[in-house]
Amino acid sequence: MPSKKEIDNKSIYQFKVNDIQGNEVSLSDYKGKVLLIVNTASKCGFTPQLDAMTELYNEYKEEGLEILAFPSNDFAGQEPLDGEAIQQFCMVNYSAEYPIFEKTTVKGRDASDLFKFLSDKKLNGKVNSTPKWNFHKYLVDKEGRVVDYFYTITKPNSSKIKRSIRKLLEA
Repeated sequence: MPSKKEIDNKSIYQFKVNDIQGNEVSLSDYKGKVLLIVNTASKCGFTPQLDAMTELYNEYKEEGLEILAFPSNDFAGQEPLDGEAIQQFCMVNYSAEYPIFEKTTVKGRDASDLFKFLSDKKLNGKVNSTPKWNFHKYLVDKEGRVVDYFYTITKPNSSKIKRSIRKLLEA
């Protein structure tokens, strides 16, 4: 049986990140929630997925879903905005009420520790999938374990993602 430390090391709760205002947030604050972690961009052909993220969030937030948006400029410079401008863009254009974090590197040697963890099965114990583009999605269960991922082309409010979220919310 794995030790508590081994279990904790497979959880996103070990990470601290900065929100869009620069305040440190411990991901352990989300214990007991199902999470959809998404790398976003404001100038991408997939940016309209922010609408689908809002729809999904509004549908499941009362049941325990949180969507965590991590803007990234890693793909073709499609996130030229910073800080408050990103939040304003998301709120004004897409009614985003879910948490938005600081612009983050999501791939390569300079990837944030969180995204290194999310994308490497050796670290998270389940998923081996580095973002190939904006709007790559990671699904995390109520214990902070990465359980699945979805490529950019899968819309956040797709039946596939909704089924996975419902299953985790009911667990």
